[in-house]
Parts: sequence; structure tokens; C-alpha cells
Amino acid sequence: MSELSAARYGKDNVRLCKVHRDEATKTHTVTEMTVCVLLEGDIQPSYTDADNSVVVATDSMKNTVYLLAKQNPVTPPELFASILASHFPAKYPHIHAAHVKIITHRWTRMTIDGKPHPHSFLRDGAETRNTEVVCKRGTGLTVKSGIQGLLVLKSTGSAFHGFVRDEYTSLGETWDRILSTDVVANWEWRQFKTLDDVKNNVPLFDKAWEATRNITLKTFANDNSASVQATMYKMANEILVAVPEVNHVDYSLPNKHYFEIDMEWHKGLKNTGKDAEVYAPQSSPNGLIKCTVSRTKTSKL
Repeated sequence: MSELSAARYGKDNVRLCKVHRDEATKTHTVTEMTVCVLLEGDIQPSYTDADNSVVVATDSMKNTVYLLAKQNPVTPPELFASILASHFPAKYPHIHAAHVKIITHRWTRMTIDGKPHPHSFLRDGAETRNTEVVCKRGTGLTVKSGIQGLLVLKSTGSAFHGFVRDEYTSLGETWDRILSTDVVANWEWRQFKTLDDVKNNVPLFDKAWEATRNITLKTFANDNSASVQATMYKMANEILVAVPEVNHVDYSLPNKHYFEIDMEWHKGLKNTGKDAEVYAPQSSPNGLIKCTVSRTKTSKL
């Protein structure tokens, strides 16, 4: 015998761009997003009995994204994701939970002749601002925020030594190396009871994103890193201090290796240790270091 133990479905890769036009200043602001909506609830018959009467069509979900974007602000993304996630359980009694993920793509205002241009933008990197919201009937909203694709590198100030050495070890110890990573950082907020609770805290979301980004960059640059593990732990702790409303911070940092090239074979040319100038960037394999740092249960806002 078998049973359907879990199910959710929805619309993925809904591309959305909204242009806000300030008539007073003649300045435009552009927001581009990719949205995913997944629903849970009393939808078992669509799987087990081929009964589509419980299915909210995924095309309807796509339309809902566009209509709610027209009728509501889409920034900060935590707010728009909460509006979307709250809509579905409120609209459809048999839907008990909605999962919404938003990826906000980077458009940076151009500076032309030393002045911000009113309606022209450039994409100055692959970095995205991400949000995930889950709205479950009776339990409120779980909100997670994130940064992804923030590529950083420093040419010194990183070491790695004192690690386990045994018959499997070939890696040499180093007291100075290039450190580079593609930052994925996420932070989970305290539980929001209602959509109004989210709306009342809107200013916190942009402030937290800015604080997290700044802490990540500053700690990466200034820390005399003993390891990726030690540096990411410092970052997460500082974020918890800076944003009291956040309960958990997690990082996923791939260690993007840059190896010295031994050129001794060519006329004794020195290019290792203190003489290293030319490196070979490595695409794979790479280290991958993750952690979650949580506020202790005794901590209070």
C-alpha cells in the first residue's frame, strides 16, 4: 500500500519588471524579479483521483503575481513576497500554505557626466537579493532574506595551517594566500504573526540587507583570516548584533582556489611564496564551507 505523504505545486520562473515613475522628479526606478509560487493544501485528489477541481491553475498564479505587482509595492521584496504568500490561503479555503521565492536582479542607476541618470541603468554584476516567505494558515509568516552571487577576492590576509595531517594529506600549509568566494548569505527573521505585522516593519528589511552586505564585505576585507570557517562565523555574529529581529544567519562560501605556479624549471624563475605574482585560478574541485549561527534562546529583543 502507498499514500501521498507530501505535495505542493505552483508556477516557477515568473519574470516581472516594474517601473515606478516619479512625476515630481521625472525619475524612474526599475525593479526586476523572478518569482516562484508553490501551494500546499487539500490537493490530494488531483494526484490520487485525477480530480482537477482542487487545482488552482499555475497560469492563475502567474496572473496573480502580475496583478498584485500592479496593485502593490514590489519593494522591499520581503513585503511583496509576504503579500503574495498571504493572498493564496486567504483566497482559497482549501489552500493551507503558500511558499513564495523572489530573486531580485541588479539594476544600478547610470551616472552620466557626473550625475545620476533619471531613467538609465546597468547591470554591474550577478549579485541578487533573494527572499523566501512561507505563509501557513494559523501560524503566520516565516520570512527569510538573502544575498547570492556576491563575488569577492583579496590578495593577502588569509592563511590556512594547523589542519589534520595524515596519510591522505598532500596540501601544504600556508600563512598567506589569495582568498576568494562567491557569497551566499541568508538570514531568517523572527516569526511575523500577520501581513500587517510585516507591513509595520518594512523599514527593517532594507536596513538589514545593507547591514548584512556591509558586514560581509568589511569582515572579509579586514579579517586576518585563519580559515573560511573562522571568518564566516565572525560575519554571522556581527549580523545578529546589528539586526536584533533576525534569529538565524547562514553562510555558504565556496573556496575559489588560486594556485601558485612553480616556474623554477624555467631558468630558476621564482614565483612561489613571497615571490608569487602569477596564479592559476581553479574552477573545480573547490572547498565548500557552510554554517548557521543562531541567536541563543536566552537572547531577547
